[in-house]
Amino acid sequence: MEDTTLYTIIVHSENFSGILNQVAAVFTRLQVNIESLNVSASSMKNVHKFTISCKTTAKNIEKILKQINKKLDVINASCYTDDEIFQSEIAMFKISTDEFQNWDNTSRLLRGYNTHIVEVTPEYLIVELAGSSEAINSLYEELDRIGCVRQFVRSGKVAVTASRLEPVSELLSKREERYRNKV
Repeated sequence: MEDTTLYTIIVHSENFSGILNQVAAVFTRLQVNIESLNVSASSMKNVHKFTISCKTTAKNIEKILKQINKKLDVINASCYTDDEIFQSEIAMFKISTDEFQNWDNTSRLLRGYNTHIVEVTPEYLIVELAGSSEAINSLYEELDRIGCVRQFVRSGKVAVTASRLEPVSELLSKREERYRNKV
């Protein structure tokens, strides 16, 4: 059995409805579970950016990239390892005030993770943490041990490449140049 690795795929596409479904279908066909998904506008006009995390084999990641890049509205799909990108997530924890106040090291715990308190009421407080998946998992485990977590939600991973420019910028420039040369 091949080793699986956590990969981050960044897909740039034109802003048309249905492309998310087409991209997700590639993972479904190959029976690869998406660990994290974030879709947003990019720094380029009318171009959307999908940041997808999945745990799979190198063989499958090649198939995924090949199939996504074949999609008509996809400009480019690339795969990155953790050392090639800067990444972050955000999580929100709704914590029972009573149970949290009964624990001696509450303030120190939250400061240790550099959290931000969003709201405090007599019944609950809402804490926000932006950071790595590992930090979010760790804080969740500590709060869960106390037994004070009432709700928990996290975003998908967002990422930017460590290179000076995103490779898709160069690709779009070349495409634009070819178009101007034909006209």
